[in-house]
Amino acid sequence: MVAHVDNGEDSWFRRFAASPEAKARLVCLPHAGGSATFYFPVAKALAPDIEVAAVQYPGRQDRRHEPFLTSIDAIADRVAELLRGRTDRPLALFGHSMGAMVAYETARRLEQAGTPVAALFVSGRRAPSRVRDDRVHSRTDDGVLAELRRLSGTEMDLLGDEDVVRMILPVVRNDYRAVETYRHTPGRPLDAPIVAFTGTDDPVASVDEVASWADHTTGGFELVTLAGGHFFLTRHQDVILRRLAAGLLDRGAAHV
Repeated sequence: MVAHVDNGEDSWFRRFAASPEAKARLVCLPHAGGSATFYFPVAKALAPDIEVAAVQYPGRQDRRHEPFLTSIDAIADRVAELLRGRTDRPLALFGHSMGAMVAYETARRLEQAGTPVAALFVSGRRAPSRVRDDRVHSRTDDGVLAELRRLSGTEMDLLGDEDVVRMILPVVRNDYRAVETYRHTPGRPLDAPIVAFTGTDDPVASVDEVASWADHTTGGFELVTLAGGHFFLTRHQDVILRRLAAGLLDRGAAHV
């Protein structure tokens, strides 16, 4: 049997556009069931001024033979370990849905270790302090698929392909388990400013719940509300890209 191991940066980060002279670095973290390739358009759009490093979680695509990490904290521990000490350019984090929680916990670990975070951008996720009793991970396969269809997070035609469904269900169920068993440990708020994006009709994150991200930073908070459901960001990519660029470049990463 071939052993599949974590090879550090080569395993975890995907850089889809060369940006050797980038003025800032943006680390992007995917949603439940998602992969690094979700951020391919972001990397292409922000290069070469902003280097985008998209995180590839274990258990999917080219890492499909590696064991899952089963908690938000375990993922954040590893991502933070790889980013710690990166001070050659301003470092910001962006995460959608599950990725928002990983980004937040990663930012906490970086700041605790003395690595500054220029900004935290979160999307499609209620604040860590706002808890719902969600149990999608304990549903039947049909129940998990019904949730995916409700959120429109996976191409609907792919869900009709038995081989694809068999491949993605273990990944999705593991990610939902990680998200739904996560509980926020109170502590010092972030120094980094937080910009939170949300869809007006997102069934899993109300505007009020997303607004509570303000409680998790002393560095300033902005709420950006856009029309749409859970994957509103695919409809408003240009708006979000402009906001990311403005925060990291136009006004300087220290003044998001």
